[in-house]
Amino acid sequence: MTKTVIGAALGECVHVAGVLSFLRLAKEAGWRTVFLGPATPVAAVVAAAEREGAELVGVSYRLTPETGERLLGEFAEAADELRQRGVRFMFGGTPPVAERARALGFFHRVYDGSEGRDALLGFLRGHEQAGAAEARYPQETIARIRWKAPYPLLRHHYGQPSLADTIAGVERIAAARVLDVVSLGTDQDAQEHFFHPERQDAARTGAGGVPVRSAEDYRRLYAATRRGNHPLMRTYTGTDDFIRLAEVYVETIHIAWPAVPILWFNDMDGRGPWTLEASIGEHLALMGWYAERGIPVEVNEPHHWGLRDAHDAVCVASAYLSAYIARACGVQDYIAQLMFNSPPLLNDRMDLAKMLAMLDMAEMLQGETFRVWRQTRTGLLSYPQDDRAARAHLAASVYLQMALQPHIVHVVAHSEAHHAATADDVIEACVMAQRAIDNALNGQPDMTMDPAVQARRRELRDEAMQIIAAIERLGAQGVADPLLDAATLARAVRRGVLDAPHLASNAYARGAVITGVDERGACVALDQATGRPQSEAERLAQLQQQKGETR
Repeated sequence: MTKTVIGAALGECVHVAGVLSFLRLAKEAGWRTVFLGPATPVAAVVAAAEREGAELVGVSYRLTPETGERLLGEFAEAADELRQRGVRFMFGGTPPVAERARALGFFHRVYDGSEGRDALLGFLRGHEQAGAAEARYPQETIARIRWKAPYPLLRHHYGQPSLADTIAGVERIAAARVLDVVSLGTDQDAQEHFFHPERQDAARTGAGGVPVRSAEDYRRLYAATRRGNHPLMRTYTGTDDFIRLAEVYVETIHIAWPAVPILWFNDMDGRGPWTLEASIGEHLALMGWYAERGIPVEVNEPHHWGLRDAHDAVCVASAYLSAYIARACGVQDYIAQLMFNSPPLLNDRMDLAKMLAMLDMAEMLQGETFRVWRQTRTGLLSYPQDDRAARAHLAASVYLQMALQPHIVHVVAHSEAHHAATADDVIEACVMAQRAIDNALNGQPDMTMDPAVQARRRELRDEAMQIIAAIERLGAQGVADPLLDAATLARAVRRGVLDAPHLASNAYARGAVITGVDERGACVALDQATGRPQSEAERLAQLQQQKGETR
């Protein structure tokens, strides 16, 4: 049976925006809603609650605190019989009035606008009933996505050079109830030498993140999330001992999902001890290990190409390759990472087209046993140093991302160009991102239908499939599926089918491509002789003629 909630602005207060916002959330949570309007007398609210059989009554008052205190006292006295019969009462208003409302001890919940939307949604969806605190907030990724819809989960990286400081920061973030997923940023020794203390270098402790050195450290970090909205936790997959680390992550932090590369975290990018070809096999085995346990998997391959100024077609092709390999490894819930603003000079139209094409490439593989979940983020290298400009960039980027209707928004703090995010930075960034999300969900125009966006989207899909076909042609005789063959994929990098400017002088890659932003604002390959934009068919034809390998 559908429950009924009544909402009204009480007494002489005519401000109803907050009441209407509350009732919209209640409707999304499955309630029957009744709006009594502005300036509603106390007696009218009590009578309506009786008449409608309300189980919940929400009232608001946003005027003078002293007047509000008297009015709320009158309301509490008039509605006390209903309260004793099990009707619950909520109040929402400005912080000074909310403080007076709390002091009355009558209202089941009091909101002053500082609470996260999750807290209110959790209440409306019945997640504050008796029982374990974790039961209020789903503790598995897909369940939490479905619970929070239509709002995306918010994820943010966090890790300080001190373990104690990081634990304290995670506690603050969880208590703030603004973040759904703490992505634990660990230092390089934790990623590469966790099981090899003899290799660790004390001089670089905390470089790049929190220095986790034992399973107990991970347990303490996870325990810090057991408050507030009980956020999920995840961390880097590491650059060595991949499956041994995965076992630790599952046992200690109940990892929400891993982010696994295909061609990175090895000698090619200086982040691990493996050769390019050998690391590919390790990464595919790791995907399969997580898949066997029903844990979602993100493949962050496009992320790495984009950060190295690869042209758009390579990023889109890598999105297809990532999803194809994940599906082949048995992954059922695939998280497609879509990093905007990479390179930073892309304009919004072409950026959106690129992300739509990447999403198309993953979703064409979708089926009953392979589900694609959309995760967007702001470009890691796109933030200006000026704090005011950076805050504006964060909000604008998240608003654009909402055109893809993401299931997860990976928030990147406005502080990124200056320093690694503190707990306060994370909280502030999430509040800003949430506001942009709220605005978008309140009626964002469909930017995906721009003709220029659609034309570039089609162009990129076509060019990406040309790259995929070129990789398949590199397969040696007898290779059943070149897209799953480590030797073929390594050859695609050496030959330059997959290439990026930042790979120049790299022992494992061709590193010869030149890219730039054309007059449309798209990142394209440039002809090495003339500097003019080059189609993917032209670039691949030149590679076929050269057939050169760096090694």
